[in-house]
Amino acid sequence: MRLTTKGRFAVTAMIDLALRENSGPVALAAISQRQQISLSYLEQLFGKLRRHQLVESTRGPGGGYSLGRRSDEITVADIIVAVDEPIDATGCGGKENCMGDDTGRCITHDLWTALNNKMIEYLDSVTLRKLVDDQLAKGVTVEEAPIKRAISSTPVVKPIRITAPNSVFALGNALSK
Repeated sequence: MRLTTKGRFAVTAMIDLALRENSGPVALAAISQRQQISLSYLEQLFGKLRRHQLVESTRGPGGGYSLGRRSDEITVADIIVAVDEPIDATGCGGKENCMGDDTGRCITHDLWTALNNKMIEYLDSVTLRKLVDDQLAKGVTVEEAPIKRAISSTPVVKPIRITAPNSVFALGNALSK
C-alpha cells in the first residue's frame, strides 16, 4: 500500500498554503511554480478541498486560496479524505471478498484492516500546523508577499504614431492635397 500522487500533492500544496496563511490569499499558480505541480491538477485538488471546507477561495485581483479552518484544526487525514485518496492496505478495498465473491476474506485480512486503522489513527493525529512548524524548524524560509498595487509597476509604453501613408493610394491622396 502506498499513498498515490493525489494525496502527496494535496498535502504538499496545503503545507505551502499554510506557510503563507498570514500573507493573504495564495494563487495556485504560485504554489504550482514553487512545488512543481501542474496548475490544472492543483485546480482539481483545490476544488475538492474547497468542497470539504478545508480551503476558501477569493476571486479577483489579489485573489487565491486561504485555509478554511485554522491549521491546527486540519489533519493530514482530512486532506487525504477530501481528495478521495483511499487509505487501504487490504486487497479487497475493505469489502471482505479478498478471495473472490464466493470464498470471502483472505487469511491476512484482519492484519491489513488493523494496519488501515493505525494509518488512519496516525494521519488523524498529524495537524497541518505541525507540518508547517516542522518546515520552519528545518529552516524553510517564506518569501515576503509582493506588495499589491492598484497601478501596474511596469511602465506603460505608448505606441508610436505613424503619419506616413500605408499604401500607394494613400500616398497619392497625401500628395494631391
